[in-house]
Amino acid sequence: MSDIASTALTSPSGSVEPGSVVVVGSINVDQLIRIHRHPKPGETLIGTSMEFLPGGKGANQAVAAAQLGARVSMVGAVGRDSQAVVAGAILTSAGVEQSAVRTVDRPTGLALVSVAADGENTIVIIPGANAVMDAEAVQASATLIAAATVVVLQGEIPADGIVRAAQLATGRVVLNLAPVIELDAEVIRRADPLVVNEHEAALVLAQLEPQRAIPTDDAELVARLRESGVASVVLTRGARGAICADRDGTHSVASPTVVAVDSSGAGDAFVGALSAQLAAGAPLLRAVGLAVRVGAFAVQGRGTQTSYPMLADVLPTTNAMVHA
Repeated sequence: MSDIASTALTSPSGSVEPGSVVVVGSINVDQLIRIHRHPKPGETLIGTSMEFLPGGKGANQAVAAAQLGARVSMVGAVGRDSQAVVAGAILTSAGVEQSAVRTVDRPTGLALVSVAADGENTIVIIPGANAVMDAEAVQASATLIAAATVVVLQGEIPADGIVRAAQLATGRVVLNLAPVIELDAEVIRRADPLVVNEHEAALVLAQLEPQRAIPTDDAELVARLRESGVASVVLTRGARGAICADRDGTHSVASPTVVAVDSSGAGDAFVGALSAQLAAGAPLLRAVGLAVRVGAFAVQGRGTQTSYPMLADVLPTTNAMVHA
């Protein structure tokens, strides 16, 4: 495995005309609570602020990709309530095409997000309208999904909806299996790449190889996922960057050092940036190099979608050395 500095990789500014990205996933409102520290079990603390912001892993990733220049469509669902307006506000301003977003007789999805002073967060999700995104609902957008250059999936809609989207895709499938849910092994192997953090990687590998011991080393997890038949893997490591592996090799990509304010949307910013670059034809290593910089940008701002960069923004860089 080689280490490569993210400074060796290009910014998306002035990138080639992108292909299409279709995100099939969740749309939420984030109830964002700020606290000095997270409470212990049974403890009551007084928070410092509360606000309602657009969220949902699917919507977050769609916004992140669109704001970096990708042509993005969203497939999902919201409720017939005032929260739907909040949930879709930045999708609209970012230019995400939403004709495949359904309005249903359930409340818009809600994420209860608590962010401590050190930037660490806890999240509880109430699916709401996202729970209707099953195989039948996804099938209604079959033509849109089949035409996409990249189809982006996560774990916040029903499993059969994820399976159907992967079956319909003719382009590249980016599967961010977060949270980790049970999926057929062949659907996981359809991912190119599978995007997971170290904890999620272990859970996914246990699904693919239930009879074998699970390694604790990040690089070994990536190697085993590849050995189990996943075409390409990206393992995100927070402030330590990411490891990516495909047929061109395995590489460690350093992340810029920044002061974290709120880490709640960084993973989705990463996936959105990665998907935008892949849709534009970038190789996986270059796409990951850009994505770690976008993730580092995002942790410096508050909220999820509100912290994501535009094309004109200057992304953080690192002076890390390049090692063969």
